[in-house]
Amino acid sequence: MATALLIIYVATYVDVQPSSINQGIALIRQYRQASRAEAGSLGIDVVQETGRPSRFVIVEAWKDQASFDAHEMAGSTAQFRASLKTIHNSPYDQRVHQGFAIGPTPPAAGDAFAVVTHVDVPPPRRDETEILLKRLAEDSRKDEGNVRYDIYQQNARTNHFTIFAAWKDAKAFDSHEMKPHTRQFRDAMGPMLGALYDERQYKPLN
Repeated sequence: MATALLIIYVATYVDVQPSSINQGIALIRQYRQASRAEAGSLGIDVVQETGRPSRFVIVEAWKDQASFDAHEMAGSTAQFRASLKTIHNSPYDQRVHQGFAIGPTPPAAGDAFAVVTHVDVPPPRRDETEILLKRLAEDSRKDEGNVRYDIYQQNARTNHFTIFAAWKDAKAFDSHEMKPHTRQFRDAMGPMLGALYDERQYKPLN
């Protein structure tokens, strides 16, 4: 029986020196354009942290492991990382995932309000966390103003998850935060967390 090809999801955290924000944006845009043209690219989104605009998250989807491996070896990828080293504020942080709770293909981000959340639990609590996260994703996609709600599970540490969500605007996100299903999730997750519940707000880099 043939083995199903798994889509590879990658979240990369980029932190540049505050004085080099414009240079960092230019490099990231060049990287995004080159990556989108590669075989096997299923999409690449870039968001910029609103509170600290020198921080970015690059979210990529690759058709399979082979296409991701080819991307990792591409000259444009090597050039991007080498250029970033000259202006970075902290090391390049790449996390490779498999899809865990992926919604329908989202429309163009436009001026959406984006949120990236890292959820880390001790390994013995992973199964419980998976149940809670699946329910959260299903309920959150029904909230008014939701544009995207995807959850990825890290390959190297399967008890670590990344939530990549987008909302029509900040008001829609604030409404989601007060929903009963969101509060119930937070209450249930609190005792199980292995690290601070890390939720940060971003805007799309167009």
